This record gives sequence, structure tokens and C-alpha cells, in this order.
Amino acid sequence: MRRKLYVLLLSAALPLLGAPAAHAAENGEWAVYPAAARLGERPYYVLTADPGATLRDKVTVANKTAAPLTFRLYGADAYNTERDGGFAVRTLKEEQTGAGAWIEPERTTVTVPPRSAVTVPFTLTVPADADPGDHPGALVALDERITPAGGGSVAMGVQKAVAARVYLKVSGPAVPALAVEDVTLEQDRPLVPGTRDGTALVTYTLHNRGNVTLNPKVVLSAEGLFGRTLLERDLDRVPAELLPRQKIRLTERWTGSPQLDWGEVTLTATAKDVRESAAVSFLAVPWLAAAVLALGAAGGLTGWRIRRRRARRGH
Repeated sequence: MRRKLYVLLLSAALPLLGAPAAHAAENGEWAVYPAAARLGERPYYVLTADPGATLRDKVTVANKTAAPLTFRLYGADAYNTERDGGFAVRTLKEEQTGAGAWIEPERTTVTVPPRSAVTVPFTLTVPADADPGDHPGALVALDERITPAGGGSVAMGVQKAVAARVYLKVSGPAVPALAVEDVTLEQDRPLVPGTRDGTALVTYTLHNRGNVTLNPKVVLSAEGLFGRTLLERDLDRVPAELLPRQKIRLTERWTGSPQLDWGEVTLTATAKDVRESAAVSFLAVPWLAAAVLALGAAGGLTGWRIRRRRARRGH
């Protein structure tokens, strides 16, 4: 009998890309949002505290189904995903070192009746030695039931979670810092020039080296011989929020890259009060054509030498 490997997947119903949504986080079955006088008045938490301070607030968990649901409430640190820089949160089993570790719900388990909502108080205690700046996190309502998914030799189980974002700013000096690192260029040119477009894949790391969240913009430009502008465009596959101390690896395809040129590709990243650039040089040569020319030149040179030797012998 073949044993099956069970894999636990955490599905966090968060708007992962783009700016924070202007409505409560939900997945169609339940929603999590800051307690407020009117629904949707506070789609997420925006908090400011001094080191050593304790904040008190409330979170509401709404059940939209016809059956009672039980959730595990916990605080989580936020981070940018490696794949696309989206906003994500740590799982319950991961270590929390920032806002996630400082959030303490009054109850860690809550059962919400059908088509009802339950509000739970919580405290957020900032350590006296906390670094100044932004400490993004979330309050997560996790359904600990494991739903089977998939089939075949590997059986997977899925857990669902919904989280309300927490944007916490600890008082102190704000230090915005941004870097563009490790720029590489991979070229794909046709063997026979002109038979198709050349393409290039530009890969780079965007690194928030400061202590505040940045909303970066990135421009990709390229220059050829004699300073000719080959490309200049704003990139749209850039995260709307790059969290402090986070770095992400991004790629951008350049269709129509030159097949015969020598130049430089530059990435320029800007955000509030910061501007940084990094570049990589490139040499575009149609190697097959160059090889044919080189062989032809070598053959011509060889023939010239043979004729010259024969001419000397004839004298």
C-alpha cells in the first residue's frame, strides 16, 4: 500500500498585490476588520506608538456562512513575497519578531455564529527597545480545519485564513533608503539576423534598506553606441508597497533588443526622498554571422598565404 504525503497549505485571503484594499479583508466565507462604528470605516489599522507604549483596539470577525465557524486569532509579521513582491503574512508556526509578536488578542480562539460577527479586544505592546520606523503586520483569523485538495500520489490539505493589515509606526527618525542590486541581462538573439526579434531578460533586486515602507517606481532604459536611446519605459510589475528591510527579485522582458550593438541597460528606482540606479553593460553580436565572416576571413587569409608561397617558388 502506497503512503501519501500530506502537505499543509496556508491560503491567506489578502489583497496581495497593489495598494491596501479600501474594504474589509474577506474570502467570501468570513471577513476580518478593525472594529468601527460603521462597517468599512476602518478597512485596516493605521497605528502610531512610542517605544514601550501599549495600544488597545478591537478586531471584528464576521461569519458569512449558514454554519458556525471557529477561528484561531493571532498576530503576524508582514513581508514581501519573493515571487512578485506581494504583501503577505507569516503563518502561525513561523516565528514572529515584529508587530506579530507584539499583538495579543484577548482570546486566541473564537467561535462565530452563522451570519454574525464577534468583536475581540487586543493589545499591541511595543518593546522599549523597538527600532523606530514602520513595522507592518496583521491580525489573522485562521480556520484550523484542513480541507483535502488534489489527488494522485500526493494528497494536499488546505487551510484558509483572512487577515486585517496592521500598519504600525514606531516613533523616531525615519530613514528611507532604497537600492537596486545584482542587475543581470540574458540575451536571446536569432542565429540569422533579421529572421525574428531579439529579446533580453533583465533581472534585478529591489532592496528597501531603510525603516519605512516605500512606494517605488522603476524606469528601465538602455543606450547603444554613441549614446543612442534604445529603450526607456516605466515598469508596471513593481510592488506598490516595499516593506522595510525587504528585498525582492524582479524580471522584465525587453522585446526588440538590438542584434548588433554595444551599450548599457540602466534601472532607476525612485520613491519619496530616494533615487538609486544600477546598470549592466551588454554586447550584442550575431555570432553565427560573425563566425561565418571569421571563417571566410580565415579562409581568405590562408588562400592568400598559399598563393604567396607559390609565387615565391616560381621565382
